[in-house]
Amino acid sequence: MQQRTSLFGLLLVAVLTVLAGCATPMDPRKDREFQSRASITDRPAVRPTRSISSFSDSLMCMDHMLRDAQLPTTLITSKQIPDYSTRVAVAAKDMVITALSQMSRLSNAFRFVDYEVDIARQDTVQNLTTILLNNNQMQLQRPALYLSGSISFVDQNVINNRFDTGLSGPRIDMGYSQSRNATIIGLEMHLGDFRTRTLIPGLDSANEVIVGTGGQGVDLAGRIGTYGVQFNVGRDYTQGSGSAVRTLVDLATIELIGKWARIPYWQCLTLEQNHPDFQRQLRDWFDEGSPAVRTQLIARSLTSQGYLAPRAQPMPENSMLLRKALARFQADNGMVVTGVVDFPTYERALRNFVGLSANGTLARIGWASTHAEPVIEVAAAAATTTAETTETPDSAEASKDAALKYGAPPPERTINLQIENVLLERSAFEVGEQIFLSATVSRASYLQCYLADATGTVIRLIPNQANPKGWVSANQALRIPDWMSPNPGFIMDAANPGTEGVACFATDEDSTPRLPEELRGPPLKPLKNYRALERLNEAFAAAWGTQGYTGNAVYWNVVPRRVAPAAPAAPAARNQ
Repeated sequence: MQQRTSLFGLLLVAVLTVLAGCATPMDPRKDREFQSRASITDRPAVRPTRSISSFSDSLMCMDHMLRDAQLPTTLITSKQIPDYSTRVAVAAKDMVITALSQMSRLSNAFRFVDYEVDIARQDTVQNLTTILLNNNQMQLQRPALYLSGSISFVDQNVINNRFDTGLSGPRIDMGYSQSRNATIIGLEMHLGDFRTRTLIPGLDSANEVIVGTGGQGVDLAGRIGTYGVQFNVGRDYTQGSGSAVRTLVDLATIELIGKWARIPYWQCLTLEQNHPDFQRQLRDWFDEGSPAVRTQLIARSLTSQGYLAPRAQPMPENSMLLRKALARFQADNGMVVTGVVDFPTYERALRNFVGLSANGTLARIGWASTHAEPVIEVAAAAATTTAETTETPDSAEASKDAALKYGAPPPERTINLQIENVLLERSAFEVGEQIFLSATVSRASYLQCYLADATGTVIRLIPNQANPKGWVSANQALRIPDWMSPNPGFIMDAANPGTEGVACFATDEDSTPRLPEELRGPPLKPLKNYRALERLNEAFAAAWGTQGYTGNAVYWNVVPRRVAPAAPAAPAARNQ
């Protein structure tokens, strides 16, 4: 009894000591070292990645298809895409804007008119816009089209499956549980004519997607003497509604724009990359392979696309050359630039390495090398597509020969030059008529473009005062001049009868310091000692070597302005 009383007294003293310590304020200075780790702990442990859907590649496909259709730039806007169920709180309108932007990078098919009339949603930009409009200091262009729609329904737990079992004994209890359910999200979207505020019949999209949740757990409890022990282990997954709605928005935008433009949009929806298991299978391969295997796979992909030179020996994982190539590849493909081999880079690099097998499953199919025969194909394409045909056979042959002098561009980079005037396959312009071009490079590059008229005057168009840098992103059309800008920096008019042309040259870095002194002058001024675009090509070849740059040119004919027919003379008055 005395021993038990002594033990109780010690316990009472310990409790009183703890309570007394709690009553005294803590000294934060003693936690200084602990608090110093807060800023590091607060940072995300996983690198950010670009938000994509199953139809991201389909949006790029639509961009190329709209480019081939040569549709003029169309102004478009969108209403809010509400969710009346209040169960899917996502910014669906912003997803629409992103989808339209991704299918206009190369084609310039759409410009989104961003103006909000809802007082509750207006911000600084909208308020300033209203003030400037009221003072006639700003003018908005009327959109031609608008998108309308809503998240039409969210049916939760349409299918629900549960399983629970347990076992109980004198000293042990065990239990197992498993649950699964599926939810359906529906999206309705329509395309309307803004001028009449009417929805165009047949231009509608109604799709739904299924998202699921699931989980399983094990419970274990036992007793050892007078003590009890409990264990609980479980794992769950929840497919988010944000990615599901983005998938629906991308699909609806492709369907509506494809129907409106009357292009075979379904070809972009049958890509193998749209397979539901595409990313999951690639993720399994990514996790199964060692870092060295992943690095060599990525290096092979970068080599096949021209980002790395062919090597006999495997490339080290920490190679600075590999990091630079990865960074350029990530930038050109719209990813977050990290310079490391992460899963988004692995997935993007292996897109052309994986295909559907005969039984419908994903399988490795390998890459096709781009360092042999394709050089001849590019040269042939340059001779047939970049040299525009003209009305006179002699000038047409001269234009083709001039294009051939630029040679075959390196396989890792191409320049697409295209006349963007409304009439398709335009090759002749009257004196004084404006000319519009676009230039697109397959890799982020430093671009310089020059114009040569029929009199032998050569000027540099880009870079200029409005675009002084010269750096352009991959697969994003550069307008020459920018006809959508109120201050394009210059305009191109057909000057004198004869053959005119524009040549563009792309390099990996600013080429100005390497070029002759005559080519370093101010833009939009005649260049001394240069009277033809071929001379510029020779200067770039001397400065960079034949494989150090990419060049391309497009030519057209200038004809005299047609004389307008005279108006018929008024009948003379006669006296009766």
